[in-house]
Amino acid sequence: MDIVVKGRNVEVPDHYRVHVAEKLAKIERYDHKLIRVDVELFHERNPRQSDTCQRVEITCVSRGPVIRAEACTSDFYSALDAAIAKLDTRLRRAADRRRVHRGRHAPISVAAATADLPVAELGELAAPSGGTATAVAERPEESADEYDDQPWHIARAKVHAGEPMTVDDALFQMELVGHDFYLFHDKESGRPSVVYRRHAYDYGIIALDT
Repeated sequence: MDIVVKGRNVEVPDHYRVHVAEKLAKIERYDHKLIRVDVELFHERNPRQSDTCQRVEITCVSRGPVIRAEACTSDFYSALDAAIAKLDTRLRRAADRRRVHRGRHAPISVAAATADLPVAELGELAAPSGGTATAVAERPEESADEYDDQPWHIARAKVHAGEPMTVDDALFQMELVGHDFYLFHDKESGRPSVVYRRHAYDYGIIALDT
């Protein structure tokens, strides 16, 4: 399992990279097919957000679904611990679901399977992995000066490849990446659709009539 640590607006010291590797060493017990773990550090320069100025995002790429977690605190060490705690829960849920598909337990609903997961803050749009490692095409970020004459700014663009899936699978994938909405190709209707979190653990779905 490769561990890639990088920073945005912050330089990552070698001793922190070692600390990350030690902290993540145990997650392979949930999925022995993990290929890579990406760890990104972000520093918020706004002094008004000093309590949550350090953000850590962790993304696990394997032969199965992509699993992601993030946390914001006042320092990178506590943010890493909080993100790993979320990641640990989601990896365990994914492992339990694999056992369900192998017939070891009776299937449970998404609502029951995700009842104790924390409600994540609104994140960027996610897309299905289709049961395989997802290839992502990401446009490099451009400077803000290029958008001075435009009322909008697209900071990041991604394209994901994935197979059609059921609504239940899409909801589960959404919980694994910690987002509040999830873009997928509905296997039953054949339509591009988005599932999203409403209140508490109620969900909604939006579909395009193509």
